[in-house]
Amino acid sequence: MPTVPRRVVTGHDARGNSVFLLDGPPPVARTAPDGAYFYELWNTDSVPAAIAAAEPEPTERDLTVPPAPGGTKIRINEFPPGVVSPTHRTETVDYGIVLEGEVVLVLDNEETRVLGPGDVVVQRGTDHRWENRADRVARMAFILVDGEFTPELVESIGAEAAAGLLHDPMHPGGSE
Repeated sequence: MPTVPRRVVTGHDARGNSVFLLDGPPPVARTAPDGAYFYELWNTDSVPAAIAAAEPEPTERDLTVPPAPGGTKIRINEFPPGVVSPTHRTETVDYGIVLEGEVVLVLDNEETRVLGPGDVVVQRGTDHRWENRADRVARMAFILVDGEFTPELVESIGAEAAAGLLHDPMHPGGSE
């Protein structure tokens, strides 16, 4: 049974005072084909991020893995035991923080690292997958920041690999 995160969002009232705008579960939750749960918490469309008193729900704007060009995204992923994500690459810098359980990060050369609670991975556009080889749920927080591959990196990984980026978790390996 997934554990739905609580999301608290602040903003401003008409007089400019700080207020709580939202407090409850995130409105967008999905299950990926591999069985992992995605809870979309917030995203921005640009950096610097526009900050208004209140705004429409940003998580209902798009359902892509990476953020909008120049944007950011935060989500909680829950990996049930036995889940293996598709191998994928995104043109982003991702900060992944293990909240509970244990996950294995597998790179395209099959090199692995086992990550546990409190561990942080900085994922920099590499081809990878996530595996939960344990017998209990693993939860991670991911903060994704839009990025851009340098021409040198595109040359080293190949234009075909750079073009085959993951955009939609419901269509692994496909594009928007």
